[in-house]
Amino acid sequence: MKFSITGLNHRSAPVEVRERLAFAPESVAAALDGLKRRTGLQEGVILSTCNRVEIALSSTPEADARLAVEEFLADHRAVSRDWLRPHLYHHDGRAAVRHLFRVASSLDSMVVGEPQILGQIKEAYALARDHGSAGGLLEGVFSRAFSVAKRVRSETSIGRSAVSVSYAAVELARQIFGSLRDRKIMLVGAGKMSEQAARHLRQSGAGRIFVVNRTRERAEEMSALFEATVVDYERFQDVLPEIDILIASSGAPHYILTHNDVRRLLGARRNRPVFFIDIAVPRNIEPSVNELDNIFLYDIDDLQKVVDSNRLGRLEEAREAEAIVEEEVDRMMARWSARDVAPIIVSLQEQLEGLRQSELDRVRSRLGPLTPQQEEAVEALTRGIIGKIAHGPLAELRRHAGEPNGFQAIDTIRRLFRLRE
Repeated sequence: MKFSITGLNHRSAPVEVRERLAFAPESVAAALDGLKRRTGLQEGVILSTCNRVEIALSSTPEADARLAVEEFLADHRAVSRDWLRPHLYHHDGRAAVRHLFRVASSLDSMVVGEPQILGQIKEAYALARDHGSAGGLLEGVFSRAFSVAKRVRSETSIGRSAVSVSYAAVELARQIFGSLRDRKIMLVGAGKMSEQAARHLRQSGAGRIFVVNRTRERAEEMSALFEATVVDYERFQDVLPEIDILIASSGAPHYILTHNDVRRLLGARRNRPVFFIDIAVPRNIEPSVNELDNIFLYDIDDLQKVVDSNRLGRLEEAREAEAIVEEEVDRMMARWSARDVAPIIVSLQEQLEGLRQSELDRVRSRLGPLTPQQEEAVEALTRGIIGKIAHGPLAELRRHAGEPNGFQAIDTIRRLFRLRE
């Protein structure tokens, strides 16, 4: 059986192509059925996310897996193969194993180290397994991919630092306050940055979240997403004395909080600390606010410096992760080689034993009657000769089964002894 991966991602295809080829969750089961009906394809897993569409296959040696997937995707989305082909990549064998391990470990993601992709792969594999489309070879390689991703997470710090402005804002808040569980947080502005910040806040166990936006309808949409409380824009300063963390990203052309506003706020809070994160452009909070005691103010440039530093750190961690992946690929290929070489070893032993028996039968009539002791001696002699002949080839087969490129030596031995494949 052959293992392969064919697909496209954010590097090989623009978003409009990825959108066109993406699989809705409810359509994957039927798609798997269609995939398995194609000649030579035994097992399949379909991974479809916003950044990639990939199909992992177990197929017979003679099957053209790349062509099969190309035709399948073209038929599935009613597009021409000429339009599709330039965006596709294809990996076989070792390259396919490496690709899967890298994707699972988030080394192939748009944001290196992001944790979502592993969960998406697990869901894709579980769906294929439950549908009867994954077992045997795919079970082994996907299970190993999950273990490799876990090892990368535990042995490197690749996913432990913020690499987006909104995530960096939440991480800074955690550094200042520790646990966010009992903290009250206000989001001023309900755009994409605020939505991302709210998502990170919820994942960090934040307490109560308030949403403020000039357009109340959008604020209510955000509040429904994150179980937040809507505050009217005109009265958000009245609520500020309750707030520990404020993330501002409104489109106001002027400061929504001035130095004097924050001075009064500190009085109402009896100088309890407040954390301001201003990710708006132009800025929402007057910079001189940072001169006040118990006020921590970070703007988007401050956060970008944190993000840039963390990205460099992730690149360093990624180098360590790549070494782990390569080591695990070697192990996987050695395991497969050992599995593949077992029939060759059996075939060689059977062939040599057959030769021994046929030669004994040929000369037995000339030897005349043999005593039991003589029969035993002849058997021992001929078995010993065969064992010495077989020792070298068998040792080489076993040794090369554990090497990444051992298939070349194994194939040489197979052809020398004219063994069946």
